Amino acid sequence: MKKNNNGPMLNAYPDSLGGSLSDIVNFLGKKELKDVFSSFYILPSLFNTDLDRGFSVIDYSLNELYAKREDLDRLEELGIDLKLDFILNHASVLSEQFQDIIKNGEKSKYRDFFIDWNKFWDGCGEMTKEGYIQPDKEYIKDMFFRKPGLPILMVRFPDGKEVPYWNTFYQEVRYPTLDAVDIRNITGVQYSIADGLANLLNKGLSEGKSPSNILNESNIYTDKLSESQKKELCERLESERKYLGQMDLNIKSPLVWEFYDNTLKTLANYGAKIVRLDAFAYAPKGVGEKNFLNEPATWDILTRVRELADKYNVRLLPEIHASYEEKIYEKIANKGYMTYDFFLPGLIIDAFEQQSGEVLKKWADELVEKKIQVVNMLGCHDGIPLLDLKGLISEERIQSVIDTVVKRGGYVKDLHGQKNVYYQVNATYYSALGDDDKRMLLARAIQIFMPGKPQVWYLDLFAGKNDHEAVKRAGAGGHKEINRTNLTAKEMEDGLQKEIVQKQLELLRLRSTFSVFSNDSEFTMKCDESKIFMEWKNNEERAVLRADLADCDFEIFVEKNGEKVYQYK
Repeated sequence: MKKNNNGPMLNAYPDSLGGSLSDIVNFLGKKELKDVFSSFYILPSLFNTDLDRGFSVIDYSLNELYAKREDLDRLEELGIDLKLDFILNHASVLSEQFQDIIKNGEKSKYRDFFIDWNKFWDGCGEMTKEGYIQPDKEYIKDMFFRKPGLPILMVRFPDGKEVPYWNTFYQEVRYPTLDAVDIRNITGVQYSIADGLANLLNKGLSEGKSPSNILNESNIYTDKLSESQKKELCERLESERKYLGQMDLNIKSPLVWEFYDNTLKTLANYGAKIVRLDAFAYAPKGVGEKNFLNEPATWDILTRVRELADKYNVRLLPEIHASYEEKIYEKIANKGYMTYDFFLPGLIIDAFEQQSGEVLKKWADELVEKKIQVVNMLGCHDGIPLLDLKGLISEERIQSVIDTVVKRGGYVKDLHGQKNVYYQVNATYYSALGDDDKRMLLARAIQIFMPGKPQVWYLDLFAGKNDHEAVKRAGAGGHKEINRTNLTAKEMEDGLQKEIVQKQLELLRLRSTFSVFSNDSEFTMKCDESKIFMEWKNNEERAVLRADLADCDFEIFVEKNGEKVYQYK
């Protein structure tokens, strides 16, 4: 037996298992893991990053805290290729390019590497007193902004000029903390007044107020300052302000395309065979057009990126969440790309709750008939997708999935803060199934028999339970931490002794080593109420899964030339 071309792919952060990539490589080299994984999706904290657990990239050099080049070389020696992230839409404020803008302003070679908001909207709106253009409504009516207000970050140039840059995702502005001595040295006021001003400023800045707004509020401290003293204080604070955030790249800049090329070359050199394009649908922007999945501009940019990727023998995996009824997954597939099967995680939970494989069969048949190549999963670093299911199962059944997972300790994530617009539910997949070993094993069996390349979240492999303490530690917005618990070396070793882990490894090894699961084999699925039948076959081999969704009993066997060569029961 040899590994097939559609084998399982481990998915983890570089510090998820043991604390470093070296620990994960050691884990993958254990005899218990032999012939289990053929690929490894390492999340982007592998790189030099600052925010969003890796999705705000400073540069694509290896994160020295977690990874070394020799770790990647050892993965190659194990026969494991990589799937890595390329964040197409944005880069960190701390990137070399953006820092050069902050340092050199108009003289920076990267002046237009990111999107200057006012240049973009020139002639299409009115300039505000704050220094940014408010676009006319007719030009932004079809645009989707992920946060309240306009997606801009005001950036101070060395000459004091304020320039707004497009900022779709996270941003944070930090001002220096001044004490009474600092303020006394700047303004010359008495110490007691300076002390009161320091407390006033530091409190207001921590609440998100600007220095000018704080100093223009009348009180016993600010009333002691002259206009020139207020101006001096503001200048000191503004000149030393710092930023965090993810800044949108200007795809019209030749330097951006040079950056794209260099990044793909770097990822391929690390061992990437698949590159996941994160946030690609936000990259193309045009006046009066959509700023998310703008057509045909989105497909045009993907074509250009694919031309670059082809030079390095890398396959692209565009990542996008959209409802089934929108058929975006089909558009992506029809243009020759792999796509994500974001439907499978929710469909399996729904199948268990409905005790019916009807919709699973419908989806599997569509994948085969339309020759859609996917990466599928159960759990992942994000959540269990819900938005994607719309149009595939009824709203009532989607709500039932939500209610079931929440009842079992999960959290609902609304769409960018919009209440009652569901997006995903956050839980470990094991807990979403009720911490039930039989369900977890059947879910894994169904996944490895579904068309596509199976991606395996490390915590699912170890039957990880919801980590509510991690959510509490993370504070506001920390719901995703419920499914991101790092495991120690001892927890990994202890886990390998558990039957639920050993059985999953056996199922994954089956998928990895039998060639019958290749893309060129024939797949069929049948269902009769709670009973399902899934079969792969080629000229020599035949693999069969028979299962009952009601009691979660199942059997698997593989035949070669009519003789049974494998049995799982």
